[in-house]
Amino acid sequence: MRIALVHDYLSQKGGAEKVLQAFHEIWPEAPIFVLFHDKKKIKNFQNTDIRETFIKKLPGAKKMFQWYLPLMPSATEKHDLNEFDVVLSSTSSFAKGVITPPESIHICYCHTPPRFLWAGTHKYLSDLPYNKVVKSFLTPLLHRLRLWDTLSTNRVDHFLCNSNTVNMRIQKYYRRQSDTIYPPVKTKAFHISKNLENYFLAGGRLVPYKRIDLVVQAFNRLGLPIKIFGDGPELKKLKKIAKPNIEFIGYIEGEEKSKILNKCLAFINPQIEDFGITTVEAMASGRPIIAYRSGGATESVEENKTGVFFEKQNWQAITDAVLKFNSKNWDSQYIKEHAQKFDEEIFKQKIKQTVEDRYEEFKKGQNQIQFRNI
Repeated sequence: MRIALVHDYLSQKGGAEKVLQAFHEIWPEAPIFVLFHDKKKIKNFQNTDIRETFIKKLPGAKKMFQWYLPLMPSATEKHDLNEFDVVLSSTSSFAKGVITPPESIHICYCHTPPRFLWAGTHKYLSDLPYNKVVKSFLTPLLHRLRLWDTLSTNRVDHFLCNSNTVNMRIQKYYRRQSDTIYPPVKTKAFHISKNLENYFLAGGRLVPYKRIDLVVQAFNRLGLPIKIFGDGPELKKLKKIAKPNIEFIGYIEGEEKSKILNKCLAFINPQIEDFGITTVEAMASGRPIIAYRSGGATESVEENKTGVFFEKQNWQAITDAVLKFNSKNWDSQYIKEHAQKFDEEIFKQKIKQTVEDRYEEFKKGQNQIQFRNI
């Protein structure tokens, strides 16, 4: 079975890249096709056969890649996948639009239909730091990309998704069925600490939809200590409005992340996540979650056993939830054991078995359109 891995682009560290890393560990010889690869930011694919498109040669592509959105569909279609039996794409935007030969099967692991085209398109436009004239040109562009995105789903033979939340979005926007396989979490890398410290925790990629601004507004009023980790375009704005009780600690990973997570009073999740790997990492550290009741958190957090929910996505609801929260009412060992249900080894086993099963069915002509000669 000759397999190729396809990913949107490698320029940031997030949940999608952790999924791709797991794919690579299952099939280390498989080449990875991407629009472009920023080797300075993404260093964990050393000695890997990574095949990029012409976008990598364009000026400023790695830093201002959003300017090349109109070219990304055609660049994706230029990936030459004719030598492969199985194409496994990992995508939240363009990778599912690759063109595959009729003799191969295309399995797509969809993190979400693109937010900027579907569920979050209006907020995406309103949050852009451009004037009305520039935005007026973006509206028809997004319309054309939306049409291409819809058509690209016809090129996928079988959809997988990272949560039931995304499963419903795929049904809503693409009218396609998908199977849920929760994404991989390195639960063994996180440990329970007996010594908690006096701070709450939030963080991740600091982008608008994560709604860390609501956490900042809440803790500005609470005056309680909180650490916020991560970097991204929202960082300057958040620092500007934050009071001294709010500490920004930058990007963290590995042992440093484990130590920050397992000593916090609770991890706060104010956003609508596709799934939420960081939330599970916090639970793998034995720490409870304070989460907005929506999206992936409703699938990973067990109410009143591994965390609590607040009902409205605003700073007032976060404030109320923190004031009611009691850090002593939690069984850290139970929380950790719950998180282990999402361990990376379980993910790898399910993905490997699913890909092999779908490929065997494909070879036998199952789950394909049957034609009759007349």
